[in-house]
Amino acid sequence: MRIAAPRRALPHQPRNMAPLLAALLLSSLMSVATVVFRVYYSGSSAYVFLVWNLFLAWAPLLCALALWQFAIYGRRATLLLLPFLGCWFLFFPNSPYIVTDFLHLTQRHNIPLWYDLLLIFSFAWNGLILGFVSLWIVQGVIQALYGRWLSWVTVSATLAASGFGIYLGRFLRWNSWDLLTDPYGLARDIYVRLADPLAHPHTLAVTVLFSGFLAVAYLTFALLLRTRGPGPTSS
Repeated sequence: MRIAAPRRALPHQPRNMAPLLAALLLSSLMSVATVVFRVYYSGSSAYVFLVWNLFLAWAPLLCALALWQFAIYGRRATLLLLPFLGCWFLFFPNSPYIVTDFLHLTQRHNIPLWYDLLLIFSFAWNGLILGFVSLWIVQGVIQALYGRWLSWVTVSATLAASGFGIYLGRFLRWNSWDLLTDPYGLARDIYVRLADPLAHPHTLAVTVLFSGFLAVAYLTFALLLRTRGPGPTSS
């Protein structure tokens, strides 16, 4: 049976997304280039892991784009949307997680500290912007299909979960795919911290601070997209 398209138009027309995706790809390639040059110059692979982290940061954006494509069929395609939405939610913390890689910054291999600072910053920036763009797409889809209120609930829940996910990844060393490889171990660590958060002050502090930072940053990002100020506009 053919699924009818929704009457309400979805946000983000394809002709407007292509330049943004091209800019994101170019920015990511520039980050990779800084690592390649560092490896060539120093002979060390110290920061090569950032390339993998950046690859994971692209995963939620790709899931969001797939979600956006299937969303043209409207609410009747909810069962088709849920797998992409779940995949996006699972991988989203990988995007802001790169910010924590500043912990690896130290003078090493005769490379100027400012170069490594710029290198890590470029990856952290790309991780954040990739995550925010994916969240912006998902929020737009949910708002178009299910309403503005639910879209902001989704944003709030995602950013709160991301703060907790960053803690799980950075300090407990869990990964997104551990949900498949070791679900019981992951569930155990999550349960004991959610059941009694005051007994785990480090978990609570990291979660609240990172969630708050992401919330303010995304709100700024969303408001910037809606602001029509004195800057350049498309003709």
